[in-house]
Amino acid sequence: MNIHEILDPASWLSPSGGPRYIQLRRRLENAINSGQLLPGTPLPPEREIASITTLSRVTVRNAVQPLVEEGLIVQRRGSGTIIANKVAKVEQSLSLLTSFSEDMARRGMEVSSTWLERGIFLPSPEEIMTLGLKATESVSRLSRLRSADETPLAIERASLSVRLLPNPLIVENSLYEVLTQSGNKPVRAVQRISATNLKALDAELLEVEEGVAALQIMRVSYLESGQTVELTHSIYRGDAYDFVAELQLPGEPKAGR
Repeated sequence: MNIHEILDPASWLSPSGGPRYIQLRRRLENAINSGQLLPGTPLPPEREIASITTLSRVTVRNAVQPLVEEGLIVQRRGSGTIIANKVAKVEQSLSLLTSFSEDMARRGMEVSSTWLERGIFLPSPEEIMTLGLKATESVSRLSRLRSADETPLAIERASLSVRLLPNPLIVENSLYEVLTQSGNKPVRAVQRISATNLKALDAELLEVEEGVAALQIMRVSYLESGQTVELTHSIYRGDAYDFVAELQLPGEPKAGR
């Protein structure tokens, strides 16, 4: 079935089917999920889709934009609109303190990193406060694009006191592996997860459209002594990650209390 047949309104547009833009969005979404529209398939220009479907260009735009935000469709200047490559969801537990390398290795995935920044710098006010530094101390910063099976999944930006990581250049793959060797691997962490929309630079690195949904995580990890080890700000592709937490009901209060 070609794109004109998929968009032919005779097969899906109905007066009782709800708003027209929702019907078109549903039609495109079903075609993508069923494999009728394969990854890399170009979509006609907005004007042509409007002509095929007998809908207005505004209606077409309202149908397509949510699919762009969900990562099902990619719009790029110079290359038009195409069906996005499907990314297998990675499920990560929030109850385990592990590194990206450890997570992907357990899944049998090939991990690779592209360094964006690695060196010693003067600390920011946030780094001074979080890492418990003096204003005259320095921090080691590690920023990299993390990929699994050649698919970019996350951007990690970590900061550590130079007392714990005096030479950031020795980190080649796993930061936690280096910290383990020096006796400074964290044993617990506090994470804060929030939703965000990708800015242009991060979207380009993750090979998705600017403005699409992503997960933003700030993590502060600690040694057994309570000393702060690292402050990490990470951005994860929203279409590639599911974070899972196991919850338990609190125990019944004891009698007399």
